[in-house]
Amino acid sequence: MQKKLMLLGGIRYLLPVIETAHKMGVYVITADYLPDNIAHKYSDEYVNVSIIDRDAVLKVAQEKKIDGILSFGVDPGVVTAAYVAEKMGLSFPPLKSVEILQNKDKFRDFLAANGFNCPFHKGYVNKQDALSDKFDFPVIVKPVDSAGSKGCSRVDSAAELPSAIDAAVSESHNGRFIIERFLEKAYASSDTDSFSINDELVFCSFNCQHFDTKSPNPYTPAAYSWPSEMPLAAQKELRGEIQRLIKLLRLGTSIYNIETRVATDGKPYIMELSPRGGGNRLSEVLKMATGQDLIANNIQGALGLPLMPMTDPVYNGSWAEFIVHSNQSGKFSPLEIAPDFAAKHLVQNDLWVKPGDEVSAFTGANQTIGTLVLKFDSHEQAESCLAKSDSWMKVNVS
Repeated sequence: MQKKLMLLGGIRYLLPVIETAHKMGVYVITADYLPDNIAHKYSDEYVNVSIIDRDAVLKVAQEKKIDGILSFGVDPGVVTAAYVAEKMGLSFPPLKSVEILQNKDKFRDFLAANGFNCPFHKGYVNKQDALSDKFDFPVIVKPVDSAGSKGCSRVDSAAELPSAIDAAVSESHNGRFIIERFLEKAYASSDTDSFSINDELVFCSFNCQHFDTKSPNPYTPAAYSWPSEMPLAAQKELRGEIQRLIKLLRLGTSIYNIETRVATDGKPYIMELSPRGGGNRLSEVLKMATGQDLIANNIQGALGLPLMPMTDPVYNGSWAEFIVHSNQSGKFSPLEIAPDFAAKHLVQNDLWVKPGDEVSAFTGANQTIGTLVLKFDSHEQAESCLAKSDSWMKVNVS
């Protein structure tokens, strides 16, 4: 019988998952409460249900007799996917472990309790409780349960704290927020995808995360490049700690979006680890750069099908992804890319808007208007081009 896969959400980053599943002959059901989301146009069936209402999703999943469930690139649905999988006996990391990973203050508490490098942190549900505490600035204030850097703010003084808390709470599903020491990075931080099979970390990647300091939210990633510039010793230590975390939480077989960094104190830190594919096409670029298909393995793992063997990545050159965005709201005009640059380096131009469309300023990952996949001759060339993107590209918004 044809296997059925449920995907939570309807965002654009699900399109390669749907395409890959269809190539395998899998029937795809997409689910969320927004029927106009783009992924629903490509799936075999759409169901209208809130992905954070886990009992409602479970009821639909049971009615549809699904064989697997994923929340690829969709952070709010990860706990629901774990809940449904546990109730239906499907393949997914354990619910108890997922609830730790998906809640920033619980995750920090777990790291600290198990001897991982972890910054000072404290979770809150009450604004006044936070304002009555003393902090060594700078700190970062974040919702405990949101992704895409939404609601995140660096705070350098007590005077800035109230507005930062308000911003975090406004993006939180449960009203909780966390305040933690801001870790100044010694090298570019990493945000990329990895994979484990039966608790063994078989594919572990690191990259360079780039930010646009001129954007309304300078903590939203604006580009990525592979391989990482972190020292190999730090990468090796982080790989070991990620492996230890996977075994402690018994995460089994899964894809992960993992954020790490080496701080100026010389210590490597696991900032976040979520059992889902990352947004921003990370797994797609990794397939181009390494030849290994994390998306296909993620689908096969979810459906209980045989998995392809994987190894740590060997990169075919230096690769980058630029997140096309605008630093102001307005009407979009044609994107300009220098012809010489495009001929040498542009692999894919995936633009999501057309001239005349209204676009919003880049306050979070949800304001992305497209992606460019790029290839370079060297890491130095990639870093140089990403640092001066206005020399080869112009985003026109008026």
